[in-house]
Amino acid sequence: MIVGIGSDLCNIDRIQASLDRFGQRFLDRVFTEAERARADRRPFTRAGTYAKRFAAKEAFSKAVGTGFRQGVFLRDIGVINLPTGAPTLALTGGARARLDAITPAGHAVDIHLTMTDDHPFAQAFVILSARPI
Repeated sequence: MIVGIGSDLCNIDRIQASLDRFGQRFLDRVFTEAERARADRRPFTRAGTYAKRFAAKEAFSKAVGTGFRQGVFLRDIGVINLPTGAPTLALTGGARARLDAITPAGHAVDIHLTMTDDHPFAQAFVILSARPI
């Protein structure tokens, strides 16, 4: 059963402008250490890498129905990769609490994430599906 769907479209140039203007302060406020390390390994597509992850955070916040309110913060949502290479989300703090709050009793929620970019845009979709335990 689907418990949430979210999507977001992000302008890569806008992320680059934030990187140029705010630098490390922007990175520390928005992205996890793992996300920063991944982007640093991609110097030619750094802004696009960040833009996809920003879009994924926005898409998740829409999927749980709060946006960035009710204790859901950008840094609580981190994009990681499964051993297969597929992207997914690692949640902490308010983001984890909100997902737990919308999870039906007796179910676990699987997070499905897809991201893409084609300059100047990055896009992400998140589907939250509940399965019986």
